[in-house]
Formats: sequence, C-alpha cells, structure tokens
Amino acid sequence: MPFVNIKKQYLAMGLLIFVMLFLFNTRPVFQCQFNAEVSSYLPVIYGITPTYARLAQKADLTRLSQTLMHVKNLHWVVIEDSLEKTKLVANLLKESNLKYTHLNIKTHKTKQSTASGVEQRNLALDWLKGHLQKSEDQRGVVYFMDDDNTYSLKVFDEMRKIKRVGVWPVGIVGGMRVEMPLVTDGKVSGFNAWWKPFRPFPIDMAGFAINATLFLEHPEAKFSRKVQSGFQESEILKYFTTRDELEPLAENCTKVFVWHTRTQKPSIVNPQKLKRPIASYDHIEV
Repeated sequence: MPFVNIKKQYLAMGLLIFVMLFLFNTRPVFQCQFNAEVSSYLPVIYGITPTYARLAQKADLTRLSQTLMHVKNLHWVVIEDSLEKTKLVANLLKESNLKYTHLNIKTHKTKQSTASGVEQRNLALDWLKGHLQKSEDQRGVVYFMDDDNTYSLKVFDEMRKIKRVGVWPVGIVGGMRVEMPLVTDGKVSGFNAWWKPFRPFPIDMAGFAINATLFLEHPEAKFSRKVQSGFQESEILKYFTTRDELEPLAENCTKVFVWHTRTQKPSIVNPQKLKRPIASYDHIEV
C-alpha cells in the first residue's frame, strides 16, 4: 500500500477520534441545555408556606428548602406570622438559591376561630393573583405546604398533571396511618377519614393542589376566620370543585408521597436553674 494512502488513513482515524472525544466532553452541556428547555415547559408550582418563630423554625425550614431545591420550576412563597420580616427567615431564603417571595403578616386570632395560617395564606393568595395578572404564562399549581411536613419529590411530579383540583393520600394525620380519598372507577367516591368525617372535604391541607388560574376566575376565594381549624381545607375548595370533580392522583390515591409530620417541641434547660454556670450562646442563630 502506498505510503500516502496509509498517512491519509491515520489522519482520518485521528480526526474521527478527535470528533468523538469532543462530543463526549460537551455532552453534559447539551444535556443541561435540554433540561433547561424542558423545565421551561413545566407548570410553575407555587408552594405557599406560613411559618412562625420558634426554636425549631430554622431546622424545619432548612429541611423543607433542601427538598424544594430538587423541584424544577418552583416558586416558594413564605409568609411569616410576625409584624416584621425576620433576619433568620430572610437569610435562609437568600442562601437557598430558590426562587421565592418573602411576605409577613401578624395573626389576629379570635374567640370564634383559633385556626393558624389564615392571614398568611390569604396574603399569599393576594400576591399570587397580582403576580399572575402580570405574567404572560399563567400556568401553574398552588400547593399549601406546612413548614414541618415531609414531602417526597414524587408529590410534585403528580401535581403537575392537575387540570383543576388534584388530591392524594397524606400519611400520619387525623389520628390515622393514612387519610385518603377513596376511588371507584377513577372517581373520588368517599374519604377514609376518622376526624370529623362529615366535613365537606375531609382532607388535609397537604393532600390537594389547585390550578393557579382558578384563583383568577374566582378572585373571592380565600380562607376564613369564621371557620375552625380542620375546616379551612373545605373552605377554600368549595370555590373550585365538588367531590365528584376531584382528580385522584398518586396511582388512584394508593400511594403516600407526603406525611403530616410534626417536629417535637425541644426541651431546653434554663441556665438560671443550673448549679454551675454555662456559657451563653445567645449570639448564635439556631
């Protein structure tokens, strides 16, 4: 074989190897760009989380924020039960790198209702309606998230399927291992609930999500101080749906992807009652 032909073969092989190495090394870039484009087509999940000052607040918000870091196209609306926004929550949100809105309003409990989170969720809904009215893309899902619950990433995937109002089971709530809608032929036919099962919607706040555009169709929709704790879910859902119209998700409500966990109240020793003095750590944010 002539020397020139051999040289051309080696040159072609070298060029082929170079191209393959180039494509292999740049594949993550293309993949990231593809993922970014896919994320832009996902409906926004507006996670609405009331929170209040307590010793475990930062721990609970840290756990929740680090779950939400793995959720694509999410906007976290955090509302403090306080007269002013606190540095603790402001710093935590800033460091999370999440897309967020930070609000605050103080609770005004009455003798008629001691329900928590009413003013906070209503303020978030006011913000949401203003935000959607200015947005070109109004697609989204509204999910009311307690700051001490435990959420599987799968629950966020499920709620992106919602047309109007989707529902699913919640673990460890209402005195039961699982509180859930009962499904017959793909429709919600009842509820497996022990605590006040006569409620219009005997379901936990973590057990449903709502198409965001419905809040523009029903701007009057809100929570109420005239309603007791445990009935707030029924109060908001009555604006958008009936039992027959609910959309059962999580494999026809047979899978648990969220748990109504509660952080145990810490028992802290009072330094003044100790026989020996201990150092003060009041300057450290916990």
